[in-house]
Amino acid sequence: MNVLEIRNLNKKFGEQTVIQNLNVTIPENSVFGFLGQNGAGKTTTMKMILGLLKADSGEIRVCGEKVEYGQNMTNRYIGYLPDVPEYYGYMSSLEYLKFCGKITGMKRDEIKRKSDELIEMVGLGESRKKRIGSFSRGMKQRLGIAQGLLNSPKLLICDEPTSALDPIGRNEILNLLSYGSCKTTILFSTHILSDVEKICRDIAILHNGRVVLSGPIDKIKSEHNTNLVEVRFSSVDDIEQFLNLKDVQKYRCEVDREKRHVILHGSNQEEIVQKLIEILYQSGIVPSGVNCLEPSLDSLFSEVVR
Repeated sequence: MNVLEIRNLNKKFGEQTVIQNLNVTIPENSVFGFLGQNGAGKTTTMKMILGLLKADSGEIRVCGEKVEYGQNMTNRYIGYLPDVPEYYGYMSSLEYLKFCGKITGMKRDEIKRKSDELIEMVGLGESRKKRIGSFSRGMKQRLGIAQGLLNSPKLLICDEPTSALDPIGRNEILNLLSYGSCKTTILFSTHILSDVEKICRDIAILHNGRVVLSGPIDKIKSEHNTNLVEVRFSSVDDIEQFLNLKDVQKYRCEVDREKRHVILHGSNQEEIVQKLIEILYQSGIVPSGVNCLEPSLDSLFSEVVR
């Protein structure tokens, strides 16, 4: 069953088109990466899924039921983690989850069972009685995941859940989301592409309100696996000399002077390598290494949104 279906969705603010003919389908028990630069339309889409914004046209269905603006019937299927969760700082994490359970109509025994279970799951067991106001950003994000899963939602929407965290905190949240996908479907909105590669199976890249690339990550990579060649150098001077060559300037190049490498983009890896050998031989530049690359999500993203 598809937990979320978006069909021909459109949204304007005044004369500005924010979402244009958007189509997205998310199956059960998957982590779906919803990607795009800031301003691409991700948050606007999520607000329409939650019934907080009215679409100009198109349709959204959650668990087969149509989302209606201003109503929250379909929200009984949805958990939501905003990018900056807000809490009552004087409450403990346990008090907060019990409060959320009460206002969503859960039974008392279920509230206690689920609250205890989720606090342990997100690693806040030792802090269950501490005031949330003393929590770090990472602890608040973990509590947000617990709150989002409290009512056993069919769909958990996460809006930039790792954007302000350090690498350790990000990995902790990613592990929790990956574990949580065994119980629910997750819509993971972010612009941190390395996070997506770790936990998502399927993605949609949004650019100027349109989906410009979508599908399983492995399939997308396999369809773009013949166009990247990395050339490594022993010095920055060699890089500059290489980049100044006329034949090199015919290629799109990603340059990392700190790591001392250049990635050439072309239509075929074999042709790039053959030409590269000729270029290096004629110029007398000796690289420290040449490597044919599988495209990263970063490189694919840069290609489709430039």
